[in-house]
Amino acid sequence: MVTFEAIKIARHTIADTINSTPILRSTQLSKLFGNHMFFKAEHLQQTGSFKIRGATNKVKQAVKDGASLVTAASSGNHGQAVAYIANQLGIPATIVVPEDANQSKLNAIKAYHGSIEKCGYTSADRLPRAEALAKENQGVVIPPYDDPLIIAGQGTVGFEILEQLENVDVVVVPIGGGGLISGILTAIKEKKPSIKIIGVEPDTAQDTFLSLQSGQITSIPPTRTIADGLRTTHPGHVTFPIVQHYIDDVVLVREPEIKAALSLVLERMKQLIEPSSAVTVAAAMFNKISVHNKNVVCVLSGGNVDIRLIETMIQ
Repeated sequence: MVTFEAIKIARHTIADTINSTPILRSTQLSKLFGNHMFFKAEHLQQTGSFKIRGATNKVKQAVKDGASLVTAASSGNHGQAVAYIANQLGIPATIVVPEDANQSKLNAIKAYHGSIEKCGYTSADRLPRAEALAKENQGVVIPPYDDPLIIAGQGTVGFEILEQLENVDVVVVPIGGGGLISGILTAIKEKKPSIKIIGVEPDTAQDTFLSLQSGQITSIPPTRTIADGLRTTHPGHVTFPIVQHYIDDVVLVREPEIKAALSLVLERMKQLIEPSSAVTVAAAMFNKISVHNKNVVCVLSGGNVDIRLIETMIQ
């Protein structure tokens, strides 16, 4: 299990690379949702998502251990983060992305001097290829979520929430492979176990929801969702026991609800977030979290949205 102490160490390790992101407030959304709404703005993070936290923690350790090349399997945000920190540290990075990765994320990987290889549509397709490339080139794979150093890095989001807000009742977190929520759970539950943590998945990518129901890691077939960063087929073997131990609830949101939340945040808050972020807003917006008049923090995990998606939505 990852510990709070490991998260404190990660915070020191990554401090020279990441931003301590602000918590935004919205009076309009608070009135609409019936809660006091706060938003942890990881879409304003370096590389546009929380992923830089875990990637920096892991890549720095890999370089310290002698790595001269890194690879990663990613729908985009993790790949951007790995390419960014590898470039900062002066080593090459190859990122294995899905065939349908959004162009804005591919452009960012290239901007950070990362090499790109396309492979399949799910993490189950990409991970073996990233591992093979690392082996072929005597490099190190940087996992997207299922690694203690990655989880500790992501847990610094929870650490910051505790510092930035004195009174928090509920934190709402998107779930893909589980790296972000397992880190936040560890950071918050070890210090303030009374704070309720609710995970959110698209109803078409509900592998963690089903795994919790069955009491074991449960796989689902490859799926499609507008929230491309949450399109995993099963929880991580490292992340799932943490989620299982600490989580208060996991709720599901539908595709139209995600789109409605995305549009609302853009219209009312003037913030451009990606669909994987919007699931937390959708959960609060459509009363999936089942609380009223509470201090609720929605984690906005990233802002790397393909502008063509926005154009499609407003036409």
